[in-house]
Amino acid sequence: MNHYDVIVIGSGPGGEGAAMQAVKGGRSVCVVELHKEVGGGCTHWGTIPTKALRHAVMRMAEFRSNPLYGIREQWEPGFPAFLRTAESVIRRQVGMRQTFYDRNAVKVLHARARFVDDHRLEVTGEDGSSDIIAADHVVIATGSRPYRPEGVDFGHPRVRDSDTILRLDRSPQSITIYGAGVVGCEYASIFRGLQIKVNLVNTRDKLLSFLDDEIVDALAYHLRDHGVVIRHNETMERVEARDDCVVLHTRSGKAIKSDLLLWANGRSGNTQGMNLAEIGVAVDERGTVKVDEDYRTSVPHIYAAGDVIGWPSLASAAYEQGRSAAQHLLTGRCETRLSRDIPTGIYTSPEISSLGKSERELTAAKVPYEVGHSLFRSLAAAQISGQTTGMLKILFHRETLEILGIHCFGQGAAEIIHIGQAIMTQPPPNNTIRWFAATTFNYPTMAEAYRVAALNGLNRLF
Repeated sequence: MNHYDVIVIGSGPGGEGAAMQAVKGGRSVCVVELHKEVGGGCTHWGTIPTKALRHAVMRMAEFRSNPLYGIREQWEPGFPAFLRTAESVIRRQVGMRQTFYDRNAVKVLHARARFVDDHRLEVTGEDGSSDIIAADHVVIATGSRPYRPEGVDFGHPRVRDSDTILRLDRSPQSITIYGAGVVGCEYASIFRGLQIKVNLVNTRDKLLSFLDDEIVDALAYHLRDHGVVIRHNETMERVEARDDCVVLHTRSGKAIKSDLLLWANGRSGNTQGMNLAEIGVAVDERGTVKVDEDYRTSVPHIYAAGDVIGWPSLASAAYEQGRSAAQHLLTGRCETRLSRDIPTGIYTSPEISSLGKSERELTAAKVPYEVGHSLFRSLAAAQISGQTTGMLKILFHRETLEILGIHCFGQGAAEIIHIGQAIMTQPPPNNTIRWFAATTFNYPTMAEAYRVAALNGLNRLF
């Protein structure tokens, strides 16, 4: 039986962060990864393939609309062709991440892990062979998977989730997306960019209700403007999968027919079959592992990080959670913690990124705030690129001028947000809107939106 200082289960961002931090701290580390390659769901089924797919679709849309390319014969590659572009990115990511483990002499076992007791794990390979390994500490970073409710036949070729959609071998004429969260909205943008008819079925009364209302309204408008049919406050009654179509029946009595159904409503932690309950690790009904502020589970020498612990379910946050868990098992304390405000990046078309408080939250808390706007259509850089849809919105305290929230909608939003993040997270008095008004930005750039928004907001004061 091999013994290690630390065993990490999973090689996604959370597992990679924990493994690298632990080995840099002088510990012997073994990573157990169920998939045949490292990278986890982020690399193979989530962030990387969907963002690469989106990028390819957007380039195609630009080609289609740009008059410089003249009149050409109709050429529209199908969905599988775009998936192949994503596969090339995955291959490069896997190769790069494998070198991290090789260079740091981290043992990687491609096997399924199951706890025998709170220090020993049985690892079973694809060929059925098994072994027992042990460690002083364990980090669970197994990620999450799409939630699959009973009564929906996910084995039918016309019914997909966000994992199996990446194995689609044809382009549908129409698609119904059930669930209008981040995944549902992103795929609605992707499929509509391929000129496929899209029904987006939302179980709530508005899209992405955790975002600022103005941003949400802008997203809904632009999705509809591009032809996406959005149906709010609808709940599935049953799914009828036929040979020639699939029909989503709702409790309101609607029957929505399409070529394909994409189920994008919820996720579950990958904790099945690990014997967590038997060793005392607390898990909720969705398979999410419960942890304290130091990422310890209810068994103190077993930690968890990444999507398997739930919110915020972001690759960027998962890596830092893994590092923090490893810091704690190395030293007994977390030297770094996730920032209070974590930027969200939502890769719809146009893109959305948000940081800090929304107007709704500030109003409810009775915080005296003001708003600074910059519309992309007024920026020279946006006019040059042709990406004039969108805006930057800064919320700040009327009296102290402290930045309270930053919300961006438009091309490059997930990049633009980080300029504001760097200032917003500074200690007073450096975290005020005056910094943007007094700073010289390159011209023409999208970064100039901060100066425009700051001046717009300051002009509202009296």
